[in-house]
Amino acid sequence: MYEIIDGKKVSAFIKNDIKERVNEYKTRYGKDIFLAVVLVGEDPASKVYVKNKMKACEYVGIVSETYVLPEESPEEEVAALVKKLADDNSVDGILVQLPLPKHINQERILRLIPDEKDADGFSDANIGRLFQNKKSVVSCTPAGIMELLKFYKINPAGKRAVIIGRSNIVGKPMAALLLNAHSTITVCHSKTVNLKEVTKDADILVVAIGKPEFVTADMVKENAVVIDVGINRVNGQLVGDVDFEAVKEKASYITPVPGGVGPMTIAMLMSNTYYLAAARAEKTE
Repeated sequence: MYEIIDGKKVSAFIKNDIKERVNEYKTRYGKDIFLAVVLVGEDPASKVYVKNKMKACEYVGIVSETYVLPEESPEEEVAALVKKLADDNSVDGILVQLPLPKHINQERILRLIPDEKDADGFSDANIGRLFQNKKSVVSCTPAGIMELLKFYKINPAGKRAVIIGRSNIVGKPMAALLLNAHSTITVCHSKTVNLKEVTKDADILVVAIGKPEFVTADMVKENAVVIDVGINRVNGQLVGDVDFEAVKEKASYITPVPGGVGPMTIAMLMSNTYYLAAARAEKTE
């Protein structure tokens, strides 16, 4: 019998905890925590994500502002804005909403965000610390998945974990986190041979490839923990990268789409922003 991993419930616990911490921060330091969000263009999905992030900020008591630039904005204009925010001492965290328009060098823009204001955990230094198992700001989605495992008392130690997808945002940091938690890791991608044979060996299966219902029941081990990161719109419905209805019958735990990993991503952004602000404030005491 499978159990649904309820990301809405877990994210609510985390946001309530951050809300308390933010209030304590304000009392202690007499100032707000400020998150700056940069949005370039009119991508509908990005606008929804930013709206949800702003809503979460309001709930936990973090002051946030979205800086919106037109789609056709030159790279130098975007870079100038990020540099300005980086130099602004009142800004605790910076988030550049991805993807950026194709004419903008995404890597260059992200590198302009100082490590101490990197709310998304994308900086080279934060990624390096993660892979060395040192304290760091971690990419929000993988960090949220680890919190889900922790909440449901799913111990990754000694488990065989398979991750489908090797992106810098999810796949690679997910591998590092699970390795740090003493799992045996396999990362699969478009060049992986005999994918089904690999995934069928997974005690924990994390899927993040952006292909609707790609993972089918015959790819999943009996009683596996299945984490579906995908969000795809098919015929007006949101579906994940996992064929939920078929796979749930084989899983011990499984995340739904929506309501699984998605809410955790935003909750961990709140956590990261608080952590950055607290770390900066402690340095000035």
